[in-house]
Amino acid sequence: MARITLRQLLDHAAERGYGVPAFNINNMEQGLAIMEAAAACDAPVIIQASRGARSYANDIMLAKMIDALEEMYPQIPLCLHLDHGNEEATCATAIRYGFTSVMMDGSLKADAKTAADYDDNVDITRRVADMAHWVGASVEGELGVLGSLEHGGGEQEDGHGVEGTVSHDQLLTDPDQAVDFVRATKVDALAIAMGTSHGAYKFTRKPDGEILAMRVVEEIHARLPNTHLVMHGSSSVPQPLQDMFNQYGGEMPQTWGVPVEEIVRGIKHGVRKVNIDTDCRLAMAAAFRKVATQSKSEFDPRKFLKPAMDALRELCRDRFEQFGTAGNAAKIKVVALPEMARRYRAGALDPQIGKMTQAA
Repeated sequence: MARITLRQLLDHAAERGYGVPAFNINNMEQGLAIMEAAAACDAPVIIQASRGARSYANDIMLAKMIDALEEMYPQIPLCLHLDHGNEEATCATAIRYGFTSVMMDGSLKADAKTAADYDDNVDITRRVADMAHWVGASVEGELGVLGSLEHGGGEQEDGHGVEGTVSHDQLLTDPDQAVDFVRATKVDALAIAMGTSHGAYKFTRKPDGEILAMRVVEEIHARLPNTHLVMHGSSSVPQPLQDMFNQYGGEMPQTWGVPVEEIVRGIKHGVRKVNIDTDCRLAMAAAFRKVATQSKSEFDPRKFLKPAMDALRELCRDRFEQFGTAGNAAKIKVVALPEMARRYRAGALDPQIGKMTQAA
């Protein structure tokens, strides 16, 4: 069985100095393209589904699809992760359907659009961690509010994202508070705010230190060297994909994403999980538009989906190689959930102790 927890995968990544892209999916075609890319370069995989994806595809369909992908690619360690869980029930039902990792985003209230206070974030994240660890599943928490340092707000994605303007301080994770948060909650990974945001329109110019605060990553890593950091909203929105989308009838205004070189910089300072969704959507949508423009009589959905899968596979393979993920799948011996649960109960996986390979 190739299903792996986020904690074990990120411990392996930390030990060997690489990062792992986390790709959001909604359908079979996305799942196949991601796994084909992983198999082509021997990379472990994080596939994640948001509440929006679970609603769109249905939990049963998602669960069976992941089972099928696992059977098709037994050599690839696969972590199934819940993206932006908004309350305990959301996380609990995900674990029930086979997710080996859940995100409890306590930075927002259960409505997924109103900023929560720190104490409430700690309280609910700790409860979810206790629940998940009891069965061996991993937990990602979030501290700070994901949003733009340019305009002081967030972007909605699948119904998730802060509404209205929030303070500059809320948009940057406080390094000292991060230490307290990890100790109090026992999360396996910490998503931090440094100026990234959901969607395609992250920056109005090529980002620099004023609007993409990578220094925050470095400061938190210095204080929490054994804690796995997560960059959300980290699609790069490649210019060639923007150009292709617009060439074939799209109307995407010029925008900038998170440069790959900045993500690589983050990986050198403790970033182990990198969330990518917009790039995947854009790659597929640009391919759809090309087929629709060049073959106007075409009505077979497969003739649209196959080129879209090819484009997504190429994008995923690029990220596996750029983040150093490639070549690591065969090096991982997957630990099953019951053994992970035993290690949690024994205190061997406290985030302050160190990597699982050292502590188990």
